[in-house]
Amino acid sequence: MRRPDQQTTTRPTTDPAPGTTPDAPPDGATGAGAPRLSGPAASRPTGSGPTGDLTTEAVLAPYLRGQAADFLRSLRLHHEHSAPADAGGHDAAAATRALRRAARRISGSLHTFRAALDPHWADQLRAELAWLSGILAREHAYANRLTRLVEALHQLSGPSLPAARGARAHGESAASDAQGRAALGVGAARAGALLERRLTLARTRSHSAALQALGSSRFHAVADAVALLASDVPLAPGTTGRTTEALLEPAERAEQRLLTAVAALPPEDSEPYNEAQDAAWHQARLLLRLHRYAHEVVLGAADPALAAPGHALDLHRDAVEAAGAAAAAARTPRIAPATAYALGVLHADQRHEVEAARAVFRESWPYATALTAP
Repeated sequence: MRRPDQQTTTRPTTDPAPGTTPDAPPDGATGAGAPRLSGPAASRPTGSGPTGDLTTEAVLAPYLRGQAADFLRSLRLHHEHSAPADAGGHDAAAATRALRRAARRISGSLHTFRAALDPHWADQLRAELAWLSGILAREHAYANRLTRLVEALHQLSGPSLPAARGARAHGESAASDAQGRAALGVGAARAGALLERRLTLARTRSHSAALQALGSSRFHAVADAVALLASDVPLAPGTTGRTTEALLEPAERAEQRLLTAVAALPPEDSEPYNEAQDAAWHQARLLLRLHRYAHEVVLGAADPALAAPGHALDLHRDAVEAAGAAAAAARTPRIAPATAYALGVLHADQRHEVEAARAVFRESWPYATALTAP
């Protein structure tokens, strides 16, 4: 029986027969150099066989059909709430988020369990769903980025600089600090206006691109493919009954890739505000998402222990992109020095938020031994 409350590992357990002991993990599964799980998952046996109903027909196919049904339901709601009277409303935005959620889960499952499916079909549909999810995500991302940056500017240009963000070296004069606050106050309004113009324009273009995509023949082909998926899942020949190879092994490989990526993350005492390290954290976020989806497929629910680390990586991504937007705005030709100064302070503030998100991830990661690279 699948247990949704199990920890990171995606291999279900079976109760041993009376008078016997659980099988030990296979040789080399946690050998030298590999990240080791701590907590309940480390001591849970990976026995000789999973539950009898853990097959592609009984688990993967119903999961994909369910996500396809969610996709189609969200698409219908999006059409209903995208009329001119409701354009840009809350219901349309919620339908778009649900559409992206289903698209991500289908795409991630097609990636992880590709060997259990028709590979040509899986690769093609996964690429199209990734295109659709990316198109739909941009408008929401620009809107959130603008809100984040404007709020940060408001906080930074207040009566006093927050200590965590604008603390100055001991011994600097109060007059110098007051001058810094005054310069930031002068430039903050102009910086906010510049960011609003740039990001609002980008959001408008993204909205137009999303509407164009949703009316394109390419999107209709994707919707037709998902509609077929809701009734028929193309499984690879010979996967019937091959539970371990078809489901458990791909899920465990996804888990191992996540643990390896987390173990390879830069240590806490590494060079601060190093933007070259962002890519490794983005990769860990992607692998964590793929592992969560594999966990949902095999065990029926996401691992609750990874909710907080996943949220921290989302905040990390948002802060990185906001810092990039501030830096890009600062490169605008012929802007006033006060505006450039405010954008520079804003960039530093968002890089501080990047470091804070990394610290939260390290604190909330449930398997601390995996944070040390071998």
